[in-house]
Parts: sequence; C-alpha cells; structure tokens
Amino acid sequence: MLFRRRARMLRWLACGRLGPVWIWKALLLCVAIAFTSQLLGVIFSKSSVQPPAGSIFSTPDAQEPLLGSCQPHTHIMFLKTHKTASSTVLNMLYRFGEERDLRFALPLSYQLGYPLPFNAHRVKGYRGPRVMEFHIMGNHMKFNKPEVEKVMPADTFYFSIIRDPVTLAESSFAYYKEVAPAFQKAKSLGDFADDPKRYYDPRLRNNHYARNLLWFDFGMDHNANFSLALAQSGEAMIRQTFKLILVSEYFDQSMILLRHALCWPLDAVVSFSLNARQQKPSAIGGMTGSWVGKAVAVTGVNVRSGHSQAKIPLTEKQREKLRQWNALDWFLYESFNRTFWEEIDRFGQVQMEQEVSRLRMRREELAQVCLRDGGKPVEAHRIRDENIRPFQSGLVKILGYELQPGLDNTTRTACLRMIRPEIQYKDVLDAKQFPHSPAVQMQTEQKSQGLMLAASGSFLRQDSSRAGERLVGGEKGRRIVEKGERD
Repeated sequence: MLFRRRARMLRWLACGRLGPVWIWKALLLCVAIAFTSQLLGVIFSKSSVQPPAGSIFSTPDAQEPLLGSCQPHTHIMFLKTHKTASSTVLNMLYRFGEERDLRFALPLSYQLGYPLPFNAHRVKGYRGPRVMEFHIMGNHMKFNKPEVEKVMPADTFYFSIIRDPVTLAESSFAYYKEVAPAFQKAKSLGDFADDPKRYYDPRLRNNHYARNLLWFDFGMDHNANFSLALAQSGEAMIRQTFKLILVSEYFDQSMILLRHALCWPLDAVVSFSLNARQQKPSAIGGMTGSWVGKAVAVTGVNVRSGHSQAKIPLTEKQREKLRQWNALDWFLYESFNRTFWEEIDRFGQVQMEQEVSRLRMRREELAQVCLRDGGKPVEAHRIRDENIRPFQSGLVKILGYELQPGLDNTTRTACLRMIRPEIQYKDVLDAKQFPHSPAVQMQTEQKSQGLMLAASGSFLRQDSSRAGERLVGGEKGRRIVEKGERD
C-alpha cells in the first residue's frame, strides 16, 4: 500500500508539476550533446590549430597583429609572369590560402589555358559568374581581363611582377631552349642577340618565349612594332587594372610593399627561393657565409650588376640589342621600375631598410630551423622525397631543398609548405578542393614511362641521368641590384 502511494506521488510530480517524462529525456540528451561538442572542440583546437610552445611558428613574428586597422585581403589575382621569381610568389599565395581554407581558382591541368588567352571555363569547378566564390587566382595565363572578372569578385586585388628583359631573356633561353624554335636554332643567346630576325619566325608556336614575353603575358600582341603611343597605351592598361607591380631584382623590397598592400603578417611574405636555376658559381665577396649568399652563389649572379655569370657572358652591345628586340618589355620595365622606387620613397627609405632587414633575418631564422644544411639549395637528384623534388627544365638544373630531420609536426608542416614545388603544391590543393574527382597527381610509374605533360608549351619527361624529372621546355631610371636572381 505504501509502495503504491509513493509510485502515484512520483507520477504526479513527473507529469503534473515537472512535465512529461519525454521532456526530461530530451533535455538530458541536449545536455549530453553540448558537453560532447565542447569536449571535442577543445581537443581539436589544441591538436590542430595552436602550434606547440616550442615551434618557431608560434613566435611573435609569426603571430604578430595586423598592420594598423586594415583587414587582410583574401580576394587576390596574381598574374604569374614567366622567369620573374613568380613561382616563389605563388608559393606565398598557396600557403596563405591553404592555412585559411580559401578557395583557389585552379586550372584544369597545370596552367590556365596558356599560351591561349584566358577563358573562365579553364578554371576547375567554374559554373558561371558569381555561382561560386573564388579567393585566389595565380597560375600561368595570358591575361584576359573580361574573363578573369567572370571568376574573381569585384573587390579583387590585382598585382604582378616584372624583370629586366635582358636577364629575363637569359633565363628564358636556358629554360625554353628545347621548345622555342627561335632558341633551338641559335647556338647561344649571344648568337641570337646578334641577329634575332635570323632565327625568329612569329608564326611558329612557342616563339613568344623569345620576344616581349612580359607584354605577351599581360595579354597584348608581343609581335607589334614598337611605337611610343602603343607602349604608353599598354602601360596605361596595366596601371588601370593592377594595383601593384613588383620588381624581381628587388624582391625583398617588393615583399614589404606587397605585405602592406595586402595587410598580411610578416611570415606570409617570408620565402625561400623556388625554381632557382644552377649556373657556374662566381665569387661574391662577403656573402658566401649567409643563406642569401649561398643561394646567390648557386644561381651564379653578380649581386651588384644582376648580370648572369654564364660561360659566355653577353657583351654590352648584345645586351643593348636584346633591349631593342624586346622594346615593349623594356618600356614596361623602365616605367614600372621608376614607379616602384617612387612607391618606396613614399613608404620611407628608413622604414623600408628596417623592414627588409627584419624580413631577411626572419628568412635566415626559418632556413636554419626548416632546412638541412642551413638552407643551401641542392640538386634535384639529391632530394630523397619526390614530393618536394623540383621538376627540371631546359639546359640548367633546377634546385630544391631538403627538410631538417626531427621537426615537430606543426613546424614540419609549415616548413614543407615553404619548399613544396609549384606542381606538387597545385596537386595538393586540387585534392583538397575536389576530393571526389579523379586523382590529378601523376604517378611515379607513369613518369618513368615518359608520360608527357603539356605545360606552357613544354613537356614533362624523365631525366635520363637521374631520378629527377625534367620540364623541357646601371641605366637611367634604374637602381643598383642588391640581390641575387630568382627564376
């Protein structure tokens, strides 16, 4: 009897005053879910977001506050010009976007339809204007503004990079000797410079590498006869579209200007030179002990003049002939080089020197931590991990890096991003954005069978000598070059 009374009392309390039982069950379930979610969030935030206390990427240089009250740009279009250190710049964009889960406008293969004018449908996943938000575009293309605007948002920041047409020609000749008919016929670049018209046929595919290559990449007719009106019109078009034009010879100063323009932290613009080519080393007094000195020595560049130290250096007469042959490019270079130093004057020479010094110190610091032998570039066949082994091109060896052993996972991931070659990095991002699409990365066994990959008029093939792969394929208004050449 007593038991029945207590049972009725409990039912009365549950159903009358405290509500039906199902409400309590639902409440308890919600509490359990909330507790579990909070617990999992703490676990994941500790394991994947915050770097370990001992990581160099947890220092103030890596985690410093943004510049002033500005907000970092995340809609970015980089016109990747050829042989201008653009692979190093693209690596920065890849790193910045990957760390923040931004969406890249990636090509269907490895370039955005180059050398044909860019078409929006060359972007993987593109379904029409404003259907999908793309944050970063930066693979090789022949610029075509109306089509780019179909892909990128209206507030996109456009920038690019240029280089002295003479040293650009030296690099192009080395890289594209096997694919540009004009270069194929010439015994040397000096031979070509003596009489370009003897070797050049504008009707032949891939000869755009041999004349006004910058003008071509910006989407204009590189075979047009030079006139001041035409050159000024092309310059005006570029200035109207591009907010910033960097200069390869002054790479570190360019990175400081870019950092402030994009409102990015310092580590976002710290880089190791990628896709650099090896030449006969030359004596560079006073710099061989530093990481920069090693890189410069390996690329064979005179620090003060910026001239390549090849076996048969160009004469001044040949250099002048190359400027005349690439007159449209030379006009752009002089104009934007002058503007570049005007930007630095507005920025402040003292502040620029301070920030460049800080950038170089940070690069040296990261090189000592991330890279074997303190960051000395090595030949591709010496790199054991094929995922960071650079593809080889033309007549020269493309150098890469090896990671320092024993790095913690967070540091190793960050360091790996800084040295991952362009082709492999593109494959990594492609796999992340399109996890269910067929694999785009070439398999090792396919490479060994000599599978050829169309890429900027070049071909991918196995190096016959080693396991590394080959990708065939002081004037007025200027300042003294301070740094080594980056291809």
